[in-house]
Amino acid sequence: MDYRKFQDTYVIRLDRGEEIVSALTEFCRNEQILLGTVEALGASDHAVIGLYDVGEKQYHRHSFDGPMEITSLLGSITTKNGEPYLHLHINLCREDMSVIGGHLNECRISATCEMFVRKLEGVVERKLDEDGTGLNLFQF
Repeated sequence: MDYRKFQDTYVIRLDRGEEIVSALTEFCRNEQILLGTVEALGASDHAVIGLYDVGEKQYHRHSFDGPMEITSLLGSITTKNGEPYLHLHINLCREDMSVIGGHLNECRISATCEMFVRKLEGVVERKLDEDGTGLNLFQF
C-alpha cells in the first residue's frame, strides 16, 4: 500500500496480493480514521462477498475466484467498541461480463486497487440491534 493525503482525503494504491478489508482496517487504525467514506475500483482474483437475510437473521457468504474487475466499491468507516468498523459493498465483473455484488468480506488484489478515503470529523459508533435486524447499526 502507498498513499498520499490531500486535505481530508487519502488517495491510496493497493498492490497485487494485498487484501482490501485487512489493509484498509490497519490503515484506519494507523491514521486514526474513525469516521469516513470509501470509494474504489481495481482488479481482483479472489473475493468473498455476502448477503444478509434480515428475515432469517442469517448471513450467506460466497467465494469467487478468477479474473474480476472491481467496478465499484463503496462504504463507510465508523467504530464498534472504539475500533474502526468497515461496512463495504462491492460489484465485481467476471470474464463473461456478468456482475456480482454484495457485502465485502475479503478481496485480494490481482493488479491494483485505486481507493479514495475521505476522513470526516467525529465518531459514529455501532451497536448490535439484537431484537430487530440483528445488524450493527449506527448509534447516535
